[in-house]
Amino acid sequence: MRKLVLFMHVSLDGYATDSNGGLGWIPYNEELEKYAEEVVAEVGSPVYGSTTYRLMESYWPSLLDDPDASKHDVEHARWLQDVKKIVISGSMEHAEWNNTMLIKDNIAEEIKALKEQPGKNLVIFGSPGAAKTLLELGLIDEFLLTICPVILGGGKSVFHGEGEKIKLKLLSSRTFNSGIIAARYEVEK
Repeated sequence: MRKLVLFMHVSLDGYATDSNGGLGWIPYNEELEKYAEEVVAEVGSPVYGSTTYRLMESYWPSLLDDPDASKHDVEHARWLQDVKKIVISGSMEHAEWNNTMLIKDNIAEEIKALKEQPGKNLVIFGSPGAAKTLLELGLIDEFLLTICPVILGGGKSVFHGEGEKIKLKLLSSRTFNSGIIAARYEVEK
């Protein structure tokens, strides 16, 4: 059975975006890019909320024919073009990007059915709104967090608000030269 894994960059105080919705606080460099490639290697289907999906859809396909794009970016764009993508959104009417499945209703049932299919894991990339919904539905099996060395003091968080306590077990951790800590937790059932 596949797992639903949340892969998210977070500040030390648990925010996934700053108060303006920005991500400029993430110290993205070659080391973090290589780590992201390791994560992508275990993905059967990326899962997005509507905002992240629209950002991805507007950016990555444009690199397929861009002669100035890096080899890494073109390879990632090809992967995204071909892989089955899943979007969780109650507001979108349809998803146009190649090979995309839109889940508007019955989210728990649809995700459970996808988890029962063979293949690599379903991985939520960022998407704090969709991630919060999936967390509240008890569907996330693992958290793969890159904890960035910054305190934002506000922004959008998956973890703040009303909710139940969820016990986690640390599976692995590593520290990058930038001060980022990558930690993988599984939900204790």
